[in-house]
Order: sequence, then structure tokens, then C-alpha cells
Amino acid sequence: MIPVTIFAGRDVAVFGLGLSGIAAAHALAAGGARVLAWDDTQEARDKAAAQGVTLRDLAGADWTRIAALVLAPGIPLTHPEPHWSVRKAQEAGVEVIGDTEFFFRERTRQGASAKVVVITGTNGKSTTTALTAHLLQLGGRPVALGGNIGRAVLDLPPFATGLTYVLELSTFQIDLTPSLAPDAAALINITPDHLDRHGTIENYAAIKARVFDHLLVNGTAVIGVDDDYSRAIADGLRGSYAVKRIAVGHPVQTGVWAKDGMLTEVENGVERGRVGLDGIGPLRGAHNWQNAGVAYALARSQGLDASTIAKGLGTFAGLAHRMEQVARLGSVLFVNDSKATNADAAAKALASFTDIYWIVGGRPKSGGLDGLQPFFPKIARAYLIGEAADQFAAQLGAQVDHVRCVTLDRAIEAAAADARRSRGAEPVVLLSPACASYDQFANFEARGRSFRDLVMRLPGVSPVQPREGRAA
Repeated sequence: MIPVTIFAGRDVAVFGLGLSGIAAAHALAAGGARVLAWDDTQEARDKAAAQGVTLRDLAGADWTRIAALVLAPGIPLTHPEPHWSVRKAQEAGVEVIGDTEFFFRERTRQGASAKVVVITGTNGKSTTTALTAHLLQLGGRPVALGGNIGRAVLDLPPFATGLTYVLELSTFQIDLTPSLAPDAAALINITPDHLDRHGTIENYAAIKARVFDHLLVNGTAVIGVDDDYSRAIADGLRGSYAVKRIAVGHPVQTGVWAKDGMLTEVENGVERGRVGLDGIGPLRGAHNWQNAGVAYALARSQGLDASTIAKGLGTFAGLAHRMEQVARLGSVLFVNDSKATNADAAAKALASFTDIYWIVGGRPKSGGLDGLQPFFPKIARAYLIGEAADQFAAQLGAQVDHVRCVTLDRAIEAAAADARRSRGAEPVVLLSPACASYDQFANFEARGRSFRDLVMRLPGVSPVQPREGRAA
């Protein structure tokens, strides 16, 4: 835990009692603050109380005595309208901040020499953050991983010399962190997302760009330039820090670019090194080349050499439920992409394989399989499960051979049998549902775990082993 001492002896309100809210309440109490914590749901209040958090209904609190409101990232700050706790704070002139703001204020107050690397972006944040942490650890750096992935920032180890914090931050967290000042920061990409909470794509992009506003002197800005919004931000970056551009399919003057599974590091137009991604399952596909390029640049900014990074890329196990290579049965590869809960996410997996035996379905989202038609020729057969079966059968029509399996276990059994009869070099049984999981599973994690368990029960399967990357 990182105790928050800057509000010692003062009242601090905490609203939203998920992981970050509970961690903030404990960190404030450890630092001597008087905590007034609340949540709109009884379930969250009961959970927090069971963990020793002091509860106080903020609707009836004296806001003139409160020094700050710590707002959980999931609570509306501005759109579609401010939460009632935000309105009360604003009416009383109370600042509204997040737990990550405490992290950076405490770092400044303590004069801590620990390094901080921050990653944000619409897609790929978690994979890139986990990969960056993995590379630094392999390079011998003590690392604390958290933020929007894993542990809340205030639940991480205290500041220490030599420690590097690798933090994934969402737009909501950035919006609540005016003192955000990392040693290195990355913006992977920007596509429309959470516009109900940010109003417009322009506002969303402007908040993402704040990750670079207070980069420390001699820091590094890493930014993907394959979309118009990120490229415009990159063009406007000016400061006492290095700027590394990341691109897929086209060269950059300074940064890392990827083509055909090869990362090329360039500085002022001069090639500095290459690392091959070919055969590294968790980094398969152009979207993962972008993620790997960002992690490569961040690792280089922290002093790692190309050979160490190459080894780390090859030994990265990937994240559960995100194109997770689970097992092989002869030449058949089983891939768990349960996190693909919409068509756009499923498209990235379908683009990464050929000879696909596709397990798809669940609770459908608006549009269903719209936009996936270009990938239909790659699908040998589709196995339809859940509530979406009838809708998806109509959308696939005669373009894709398909069968209604209803349940995941039947789909795996049928797909495995069909894939084993394939003459292809690497037939893939792919769970990439393009649907929510709630018709048959509690969440996408439960769906992915079920897939993994069922696959591992098939006779003759063996788990996938990582391989080492190579520096070229």
C-alpha cells in the first residue's frame, strides 16, 4: 500500500467502492485522513464495510468540511451528466480527483526516485501494459503493475529506489489526474469509445493527449500514428522529451514500425535494430504488432537492449482470454479469445488466422456480425452457441458453413473433430464470440475459463509452450 499523507487530519470523501475506491479509503486512513466512503449500491457498501472501510452517507454530509472527493473511474464526472456527489462537491468548491492523483501527489511530496511508465489507448492497453512490465522484469528491473489492470495504484508497493511502476490508465482515470507526470507515456491508438461519458470524439482524444502534458524532463512519449487523432496529437507534441512514433505497415523517422511480423527501430531515419515476432502466438496479428512496437519503445526508453527485449517478446505468455493460445492437438491450435465481446474485437482474431473453426455466439450486440464479411472466406466452419444462434445463422447464410451447437461443450467437441480432419498446416479452433457472455456465463472470464477447461479435457491435447523471440 502507498499511504496517502497529504490529507492527514482532514475529511476526505470517497465515492465508488470498487477496487480503486476501497484501496483509496485504506490508503487515506493509513495516512491519517478521516474517510467518508459511500456507494449507491448496498452490495458495494457491504463489501467495503467487510473490509474495514468507514461508511458515511455523503448525501447528508457537511461538504464544507470535506477537503476532496475521490471519485471512482466508473462514476460520471461530466457526461451524460455529473453524478450527484460531483455536483455536491462542485457546489461546495471541493476538488474532484481520482486515486491516481493521490499516487502522483505522494510521489512528488516524497521526492521519490521510482520510475513511472503509463500506457493508455482505446485498444490494446492491457496487453501492452502487461508486455511492458514483462520486458522490464526480464531486464532485471523491479516492477509494480497496476492501475486499470490488476491492482489499484494505491494498493501497489510503496515508492522505492529502483522500482518502476507500469500503469494502465483509462480516459476516466486520466480525467481525474491533473498531476499526471510520468517518466514515459504511451498512447497506442484512438477510436470512438465511451462517447456517452466524454461527449465527442474530440473531447475523448483531448483527454487521452493529457498523458503527455507533464512528462518529466528527458522522458519519452510513445505514440501510435496509424489513426488520424493520434497522428495529430503526435504532430503537436513539443517538450523536453523524446518522441517515438509507432506504425504498422509504413516507416517512421524516429520510433518503431512493423511489417510482416518484424519490428524495426529507427532514429532520425537510421535503423537501430530489428526484432522478429514470427511464431510468437500471443503477439499474432497486426494489432499486436502495434502493441509490441509500443512496448519495445517503452522498454528501450528505460534502458533495455534489443536482445533482452527480443527474449522477452518471445516468452510473453499473453493475457487470459485475449487470443490466448491454450493447447494443441496434433496440428490443431485452440485459441481462447473470449474477451472479443463484439464484432470489431472478433475481427482482429479472424484477421490473424486462416483455416478457422469459429465458435461464435452468446448474447448478441447491436449489428451482430456486421463488418465481418471480409473474413468469411477464412472460416472453414462456424459453431453457433447461445442466444445469437438464430440471428448469426441468418447473417452467415450460405456464405459460411455453420452448425447450431447451442452450448460451448458441444461446439468444442464438434470443432475439434472437424479441425482434425483439415489438411491445412495449422487449423485453428477459435473462440471469438462477438457477443456478451451473460446468456450462459457470468462474464467473459468465466466463458474463457470454461473453454480452457473443456479443451484441456480432450484426449491427446498438450498446452502451448512459449518460444523465444529473436533479434535480427
